[in-house]
Amino acid sequence: MRDFRELKVWEKAHRLTLQVYRITKKFPSDERFGLTVQLRRAAASVPTNISEGMVSY
Repeated sequence: MRDFRELKVWEKAHRLTLQVYRITKKFPSDERFGLTVQLRRAAASVPTNISEGMVSY
C-alpha cells in the first residue's frame, strides 16, 4: 500500500491547509469563532479525507 503523503493531491491539499491557517491568522479576533474556524475545518478536512481513503483502500 502506498503512503498517502506520496500523493500529489494530498500534498496540494496539505499546502492549501497551511496557507488557509496562515491567512486566517490575520483575521480580526471577532472572527475567531466564526469564519476562521469554518475555513480551517473545511481546509483541513480535504487532506484528512484523502488519507482516510487511502487507509481503507
